[in-house]
Amino acid sequence: MDKQELGAFLRSRRERLRPEDVGLPSGARRRTPGLRREEVAVLAHISTEYYVRLEQGRAPRPSGEVLAGIAGALRLTDAESDHLHLLAGTAPSRTGLHRRDVRPSILTLLERLPQTAGFVTSAVFEVLAWNDLAAALMEDFDELEPKDRNLARRAFLAPPCDGLPLYGVSDATEFKQNVVMELRSTLARYPSDPAVTGLIDELGAGSAEFARLWERHDVQATQMLTKSFHHPVVGKVTVDCDSLALTDRDQHLVLYSAPAGSRDAEALALLNVLGAEANEYRR
Repeated sequence: MDKQELGAFLRSRRERLRPEDVGLPSGARRRTPGLRREEVAVLAHISTEYYVRLEQGRAPRPSGEVLAGIAGALRLTDAESDHLHLLAGTAPSRTGLHRRDVRPSILTLLERLPQTAGFVTSAVFEVLAWNDLAAALMEDFDELEPKDRNLARRAFLAPPCDGLPLYGVSDATEFKQNVVMELRSTLARYPSDPAVTGLIDELGAGSAEFARLWERHDVQATQMLTKSFHHPVVGKVTVDCDSLALTDRDQHLVLYSAPAGSRDAEALALLNVLGAEANEYRR
């Protein structure tokens, strides 16, 4: 049970709600945002004293029934409710280090997708494996040190290339928000993994934007269905995005494709021919 993180998460969820969101009268002007602690306690059917101690990080581990009541009172989403249980230590939690070895079958699959850019990311957004088209569309990961293949680090700490952040993608802002939310969930699963805690500390110290987003305690990531790359050779390329969870290793297989016969598919085909040489123009 991570008492301090649990308390901070509960506070952040309580402060985002208005009385009218949960069927309570707004009443007189409030000095602080959100619901009062006693209002959450009433809605969750627990004592105010116990809820206050939970937010202060002084309470013993709550039961699953209590957590369910709090999740309902705070109108938590499924993802937020799962995160609440992880923090309270009432849900299965991975221990030790996150995995970085990719299944051989996934490596083979990547090479059999000539018209699709594909790559595998770890629980901390390190690019672990990729095919030639992904290297042509994004960058030649083979030339980078493993530390520099991290998309979270690339998004928040790397300087813009040609004035464009993160390969010139159209959803850079949304991607950064999702990175923060995913890393918060990752930290709950691997609280003792130095690769996880070290990355979060590095991003927080090096990026005011990351630090600001981290303080929001959001964990509900949004699905990105399409995105556009501004590539120096083929120009704008809009692709469909599919992110498939490889649950046995806590990794994701990310696929970028385009409808057959479209201008975007032709651009990907050209990049596939050019290969990593296409990225010489980024330098």
